[in-house]
Parts: sequence; C-alpha cells; structure tokens
Amino acid sequence: AGEPLTSGIRCCAALRSCFPILTWLPGYNLTWLKMDLIAGLTVGLTAVPQALAYAEVAGLPVQYGLYSAFMGGFIYCIFGTSKDITLGPTAIMSLLCSAYIGGDPVFAVVLTLLCGIIQAGMALLRLGFLLDFISHPVIKGFTCAAAVTIGFGQVKNILGLKEIPQQFYLQVYYTFHKIPEARVGDVILGLCCLFFLVMLTLMKNSLGSSEHEASLLVRSARRLVWSLATMRNALVVIAATGVAYSAEVTGHHFFSLTGKTAEGLPPFKVPPLSETVANGTVITFSDIAKDLGGGLAVIPLMGVLESIAIAKAFSSKNNYRIDANQELFAIGLTNILGSFVSAYPVTGSFGRASESLCFWAGVIVLLSLAFLMPLFFYIPKASLAAVIICAVSPMMDFRVPVQLWRVKRLDLLPFLVTFVVSFWEVQYGIVGGVVVSGFMLLHIVARPKVKVSDHGVLLLELDSGLNFPVTEHLSRLVYKHALQVSPRRCLVLDCAHVSSIDFTVVHELTELLKQFELRGVSMIFAGLKVEFNINRHV
Repeated sequence: AGEPLTSGIRCCAALRSCFPILTWLPGYNLTWLKMDLIAGLTVGLTAVPQALAYAEVAGLPVQYGLYSAFMGGFIYCIFGTSKDITLGPTAIMSLLCSAYIGGDPVFAVVLTLLCGIIQAGMALLRLGFLLDFISHPVIKGFTCAAAVTIGFGQVKNILGLKEIPQQFYLQVYYTFHKIPEARVGDVILGLCCLFFLVMLTLMKNSLGSSEHEASLLVRSARRLVWSLATMRNALVVIAATGVAYSAEVTGHHFFSLTGKTAEGLPPFKVPPLSETVANGTVITFSDIAKDLGGGLAVIPLMGVLESIAIAKAFSSKNNYRIDANQELFAIGLTNILGSFVSAYPVTGSFGRASESLCFWAGVIVLLSLAFLMPLFFYIPKASLAAVIICAVSPMMDFRVPVQLWRVKRLDLLPFLVTFVVSFWEVQYGIVGGVVVSGFMLLHIVARPKVKVSDHGVLLLELDSGLNFPVTEHLSRLVYKHALQVSPRRCLVLDCAHVSSIDFTVVHELTELLKQFELRGVSMIFAGLKVEFNINRHV
C-alpha cells in the first residue's frame, strides 16, 4: 500500500514541476480574483502603449507589438514559476531584433519560431548553465548601452524628424544635423508627454514611501493617485491621441501620427517559412536562417538571461524560488506559439502581482486588438517616444562603474568593452564582452596563485585546481626554484586546496618526477585528496 502512495506523491510532484499552475490554482479564491482583475486592468493599460512603442523600436508596424504582448500572459500563468514577471516585448529584445530582422515581419516571425525552439530545446537538455558564462559586468554594460541607444533613438520622434539612419553614430550626427527641420507640434507634445510621465512617476514613488495615514479619506485618495500614476503610460497616450485627433479633424496636421494599422485579431496560422518579395524573388527558409545568423544565438540567450535575472531578483526579495530550466521552457513555448500569431521574440518584464494577472493582462491586449485598432491611427509618435524614453531611463545605471572599481577594477574591462562596442552593433558588444570575460576566466585557470616558500626544502602551495592550461606555468616555477638552482631543492607540492586534476597535469607531474630522480632530489605531494590517487598513475 505504501509503494503506490509513494508513486502517487512522486507523480503529483512531477506534475507540479511541469505545470506550476497546479501549486497555486487549488487555493485560488474569489478575493484574489477581484484583486487580479483590477491589477490586470492596470498592467494591461500599461502594456498596450508600451507594446506599441516597442514595435517602433524593433522597426515593425505597431500592431506587431500587441501581437507579441498577449500569448505570454496565457502561457506563463500555466508554466511560469515567478509571480512577479510577465512575458512580452521589452526594450532590449526589441533593440536586438531590429538589428537582425530589418523591419521585415516575416523575418521577425521566423526568428520568434527558431528562438522558441532553441530555448525549449535548451530547457529539455538542461543547458541553462550556459547563461552563467555571461558575467554581470557584461550584462550591465549592455543594458546601459542599450538604454542610451534606445532612448536617443526616440529623440527623432520627439522632434518629428524623418529619414534618420538606424546606426547609432550616424543617428547622432543626422539628428543634430536636422534639428532645424524639427516640427514644433511634435516637440511641444513630446516634451509635455515626457513632463507628465516624469511627474506621475515621481508622484507614485513619493506615495509609496509612506504607508500610514490617519484618515481613511486620505488613504483612499492616495490609492487613487497611485493607481492613476501606475497607468501613466495609457493616460498620457490617450490624452495625446485626443489632442492629435482634434487637430486632424479640424484640418491641422501638427503631429506625426502612427498611421494605418491592421485591424482585428491576428489569425492563428502556421508561421511563414518563406517570403516572396515585390520583384517576385522567393526568399527560402534557409536564406532567412542564414540572414538571421548570430541572432539565433544572441537573442535566445539574452531573452532568457533578461527574464531569469528579473525573476531571480524578485524571488530573492519575496522569499520564493524559481526553476531556471522551467522559466526557459515557458519562454521557449511562448515564442513557439507566439510565432503562430505573428509575434516577435518576447522575454520577461516586471509584473509585480500574482500569476493569474498575466492572464487578465493578456485579455486586455486582445480586447485592444479586437476593438481599438482604428483609433491607433491617431496616436502621435512623439507620445510613444516619450513612453519609451521613460521606460528605459532606469536602465541607465551609471553607478555600476564605481561599484566595479571598488570591488574589482579588472571587471571594468568587460563592462567598458560591452558598453562601447554596443554603440557600433549591440550583438557585437555582447559577444565582445563575453570574449573578454572568457579570457579573464581562462587566465585565472591558467595562472592560479602559487605561494612559493624556501626553507631548504621548496614548498609550493596551490590555491585551486590543476587543469591542463596550468602545466607549463607549474613546470616553469618548479624548474626555476628547485631544479635550476644550486644546490637543487627537494620539492613539497601542497595540494590541500586542489579540487581537480586532469590527465595532462598527471602526465606533466610524471615528467617532473623523472627529472627530480635524475638530479637526486625528491618531489613529495602533501594534502592530496585520496580520490585523485596520483601515485597510482605516476
């Protein structure tokens, strides 16, 4: 009787591991439902204008931002393990995608499908550890550079400028060069939107700093203001759209508008695996995959990294654990299914509520697609630019270099390489930072600290594992301090802190033992762990 019971418990645990929704859904109640409906409305009203704005960053028509914003809500509430994030388009993911898809929706959808397959495959093969090789300085260097790139990239929309190149340095030059062509209406509206967004953000932060009020009326007023400040993106975009619509219907074209968008829900269909361009040329799936190139490595990894970094930060703060491989699977599955509704790649972003909130936020996005798309024609680009600038400004954390300088100055190198190169091409910045971090890691492995003491007998104290890159360095030290001096020294090799030894090292130690025997001196291993059993090999 005990064995079937144990098997049943294991089966339930396995199901909960695969479907985290089973851990919280049985205890879900009506009170939580009411709270999540309100929170979902708030997050949905924030997500809709942000999704429209992020599509602009990705170089796609604005409706693709909404196509990408709802699938994650439905999938993540079933498979996700963090209650504080939602899956959808983000500023960084949009910037990365823009570098590979060239504004082509077909390329974006194929990229989404392939990213999802790669991420889900990594989850099934338990390859989440690969993310550990992207160091914190590289991440911070990339996010700071991405924030500057994305933020400055929206200045052209605040100014109402057209025909500005995408490459950052050319963008800076032509933006300043074309300032005399700025449209007054866009400038005034954009600056007003920025002003109100900043003021509402400051109001929300100040309200959150005090939780005790004597008056019930004051507490209610504070909650109302806090809710309005939370929905600031939607409020500002709605107000700006009303102003632009009023101007348009009276025959005044003061503002650069989003323009015509596809109406209604996206059809659920198999992702297009080829494309026929205007001149009749067919671009095959293999051609698209070749053009995407390094994006098939950079975007899946960075998408997962961004999501897991946010999830880990909140899980630590709110005292719960996440499963990195399960998160990887949830993101991968979201991207695979998202490609069937013409989404571009998504990743985790801040949600700050329970798991079911993702579902209700997704519903709000679907309702927007179903009923509000004709109104999006009148959304001024300057208002979306203001939303993006305010969204990415917290990513510009320039305290990081000071912290790196205080902790370990050498870590500034991958940070600066990533930061500077990302202004040329964001993907090269990430690769450059990872390569520099990798070389720094290899140097530590190849040149571990060795304490040399000579008291008539030479003592070498090793502080880490002995792996093949260290063999030449160790041999030089032994010859220099023991075999090439007069008189020759016996050697004690202190291996108390050595946790690993490979075959190349064993072979080199065998050769050193022969040299010691030929010169009539001894080489002794001290503190060696039994499992290495070097003596049996040498």
